[in-house]
Amino acid sequence: WLMSDNMHHQWLLLAACFWVIFMFMVASKFITLTFKDPDGYGAKQEPLILTAVTKVEEVRGPEEKHWPEDFQSTGKAFSGNLIRQHLVHMERLELLRNVCRDTALRNLSHTAVSKFVLDRIFVCDKHKILFCQTPKVGNTQWKKVLIVLNGAYSSIEEIPEHIVHDHEKNGLPRLSSFTDAEIKERLNLYFKFFIVRDPFERLISAFKDKFVHNPRFEPWYRHEIAPGIIRKYRKNRTETRGLQFEDFVRYLGDPNHRWLDVQFGDHIIHWVTYVELCAPCEITYSVIGHHETLEEDAPYILKAAGIDHLVSYPTIPPGITVYNKTKVERYFSGISKRDIRRLYARFEGDFKLFGYREPDFLLN
Repeated sequence: WLMSDNMHHQWLLLAACFWVIFMFMVASKFITLTFKDPDGYGAKQEPLILTAVTKVEEVRGPEEKHWPEDFQSTGKAFSGNLIRQHLVHMERLELLRNVCRDTALRNLSHTAVSKFVLDRIFVCDKHKILFCQTPKVGNTQWKKVLIVLNGAYSSIEEIPEHIVHDHEKNGLPRLSSFTDAEIKERLNLYFKFFIVRDPFERLISAFKDKFVHNPRFEPWYRHEIAPGIIRKYRKNRTETRGLQFEDFVRYLGDPNHRWLDVQFGDHIIHWVTYVELCAPCEITYSVIGHHETLEEDAPYILKAAGIDHLVSYPTIPPGITVYNKTKVERYFSGISKRDIRRLYARFEGDFKLFGYREPDFLLN
């Protein structure tokens, strides 16, 4: 009987030890993800392609002030929602870091921090913020936020729509307008963010906006760019309709697309990759928002940047950010697998870096 009792106590003690070890592992993982330096995720920095700047230095301290006390290990109680959001964003940065390290994807994930990239990044010196513009992902609203923060207007509602994209009047300087030393300082010290969405859905949005609806103040898309794509990529030369999505896909998936891109100039920003626009493996971004979760991401970004008490993100219409799988499948339904695979091959870096799944119609 005594032996049986001793065995029972030993098993209880062993079970208790396993439970303590398990809880310690869970707690360690939570603490690591929650309190790690938000800017410490990046892959080894590549040299900046600037005239005098050779690399972005590892300067961390000043950036911490952009993260409110609730985000730091101050001993305060965390709300469950805040913890969940913070973990989501840390996991996004962790994924980005891992993909940037993948040598097999290097040609699709790395780019030079050239003037083209610096032209995409808007600056708010007053609050030490950099925002990289990724067209067709709701960037107009973020521009309005920065315009208010820079003091050009006192509220978002006061900003005339025609002013938002007029970079001579909206009070939003581009990072490319600064000296090399000033660029280097801002890249090292400022809070930096941009927004992404499903790459294929973004291309559909760009096609609809520029070639179907075609705003009257942008006639070159329909009258110059569309004819150039049609001449090069339309298979049926007797077809007289305007640019079709199939033509657009064939152009984007062509490994030799750059000869047309040069002719189209900066207008290509509406469909080039996030990698080409924002250099996410070279620039250490603080937060990467997703269009599909913008209702939660926008307040998080404002809080993380320390400006949530100064400005609010404009109201998001219901359903506007939801990924429309049916629409994507419909647009690609009449396009050959060969052309879709070539398109995916070009945008694979965007899919992998930001956690978007390869479309089901490519897997069938």
